Amino acid sequence: IPYVRSPQELASVRRIVAAEELFESPSFKFWIMIELPVNVILLSDFIKVGIDGVSVGSNDLTMLILGTDRDNSEVAEAFNERSPAVKWALKRVVRLCHKHGITSSICGQAPSTYDDLVEELVKMGITSISVNPDAINRVRGVIAETEKKIVK
Repeated sequence: IPYVRSPQELASVRRIVAAEELFESPSFKFWIMIELPVNVILLSDFIKVGIDGVSVGSNDLTMLILGTDRDNSEVAEAFNERSPAVKWALKRVVRLCHKHGITSSICGQAPSTYDDLVEELVKMGITSISVNPDAINRVRGVIAETEKKIVK
């Protein structure tokens, strides 16, 4: 579910999904996108509503945390998916997902572009990383090398 602004809004969506009997399917998973700073700040409350996982939308989350826009030339230079503020948010999300036993994932341009960020995400313990098709082999190698370092 994208752009969920409050746990109350998520609860409303959950009621609609339940009314449509989607939860009856054992394969159905109820996830939210982490795109808004409020999703990071109130993640424990969103989890309490009842979600199976989250997917961090790195483009939107970065833009909204930093108050910038990668597509606007006047402020694009401030768009930095590896900024300390964005990394703090990613760490918080992964940590809370682990604590509550739900899946954490990331999508967007960042993991396709920055191998060092992929390495940090693996070390944080993120469950899955979604990348562009042209980055799959490279990122798969980064993940494998990072996991080897962790196991040693």
